Amino acid sequence: MSMSITSSAFGHNGAIPPQYTCDGADLSPPLAWQGVPAQAKSLLLIVDDPDAPDPAAPRMTWVHWLLYNIPVSATGLDAALPASDLPGGTLQGTNDWRRTGYGGPCPPVGRHRYFFKLYALDSLLPDLQQPDKAQLEAAMQGHVLAQAELVGTYQR
Repeated sequence: MSMSITSSAFGHNGAIPPQYTCDGADLSPPLAWQGVPAQAKSLLLIVDDPDAPDPAAPRMTWVHWLLYNIPVSATGLDAALPASDLPGGTLQGTNDWRRTGYGGPCPPVGRHRYFFKLYALDSLLPDLQQPDKAQLEAAMQGHVLAQAELVGTYQR
């Protein structure tokens, strides 16, 4: 069975409900996964938007959430998850608002796509002291056993 990631709040390529965006309470959505390879030692989650700032003329990928060293025993993340309730050992990276934690969709124009990318790694990563996406991607290079992706959309 291949690894998969889903949300009970929206389907793949479906609209993300407003409560998980800057137009609502900006809560992290519920996520669930399955099929993590038996040899995996940790999980890593990257949530980003490749359509920033305008889907008609994207210029950058905006990073919304970075989590790493998620224990493989975890089968998902609850909605509205505060940092204090992350699975034990989980570390956070710095998003493009220059803070840790979830920052929901807040597109200035058009319908954007939000990629929830889950990676199974063959190791635990060292404490990278709130890395950005590029630092996390460099650290996980050569350690990815499997990956899964969930895409949600949002338009204001």
